[in-house]
Amino acid sequence: MEAAWAAGDAVLPLDPALPTDVRRRVEAELRPDLPVDGDVALVIATSGSTGVPKGVELSAAALEASARATAERIGLAADDVWLSCLPWHHIAGLQVWLRARLLGSGLRVQPRFDVVGFAAAAGDATVTSLVPTQLRRLLDAGADLARFRVILLGGGKPPPGLVERAQEAGANVVTTYGMSETCGGCVYDGKPLRGVGVRVDGDGRVWLRGPVLASGYRLRPDLTAEALVDGWLRTADRGRIAPDGDLVVFGRLDDVVVSGGENVDPAAVAAVLATHPSVDDVAVVGVPDDEWGQAVAAVVVLADGASLTVADARAWCADRLPVAALPRHVIEVDAMPMLASGKPDRAAIRQLAYTAAAGTARSRQSPPPSVR
Repeated sequence: MEAAWAAGDAVLPLDPALPTDVRRRVEAELRPDLPVDGDVALVIATSGSTGVPKGVELSAAALEASARATAERIGLAADDVWLSCLPWHHIAGLQVWLRARLLGSGLRVQPRFDVVGFAAAAGDATVTSLVPTQLRRLLDAGADLARFRVILLGGGKPPPGLVERAQEAGANVVTTYGMSETCGGCVYDGKPLRGVGVRVDGDGRVWLRGPVLASGYRLRPDLTAEALVDGWLRTADRGRIAPDGDLVVFGRLDDVVVSGGENVDPAAVAAVLATHPSVDDVAVVGVPDDEWGQAVAAVVVLADGASLTVADARAWCADRLPVAALPRHVIEVDAMPMLASGKPDRAAIRQLAYTAAAGTARSRQSPPPSVR
């Protein structure tokens, strides 16, 4: 990467584990053989799990602004040592190196995250960046997280109780919100980094602006014009500005479930189900329903030996959620589908729920084993 930048080129990091046909599709869409515009230094390929891959173009100036603002917010010093255990073909993983590079900080790398080798890979690291799944697994294994001065936690809203559990274990966790289009996290613990502006419109959509914004989408002026409006990034997330000025993010706008004409927030349903003693992990989506238009479906990872019926789930939620939000399907899985970035694979989760719910609808008397 240093050599590419020294030559005035941009870099498009790709997952080395991509299947050949997927890699070819990404290359066909993003055309690494064609030059980039302006001072674009990095092109990050989106996951493509919900459609055609997009290439987020990030300038050298935006990357530096992001790294410096992060360093300022967490008090990063030259004698800090970063631990990198997120994949570098995603912005969150690559930013660890970029921040260390900017200030000349030390760097330790765990090429592929695993709990067993985490402590050895960390060495004398004082700062790291994790996603919620990694943090939960480390806590379950009893890892010493108090050894880090700061743990940045991004890649999606953490499940209820996770941050508090980490804090009880002595970890200093800073939650981050952002995306590839903002060079990664740009709002820390609800507060924007220096130079970042935040607003929420009447539809609940979160808008962001500032020096960390992407230049656009590679070879897609149509998508660029749709996402970047008058210097603001039009995100796909729902949120609100709290009375103290903090940004509270609920989830994606397209995740809203409309059941019987009522809007249901899947994040709110997941938050309640996550407190059930039988549930280790949960994701909630809407599935087609002949009677209600959409029905709430919960995809769950259960504790060893535990069970959770639809009746159990509805009873657990009944006192805390409206009737329309009560789950009508519970789909048990051994592990939650995840992207290489460590984020839940929304497309795979939705497909699991769709398939299971369709099977239940076809045979009410004899549902598939995974559906209760």
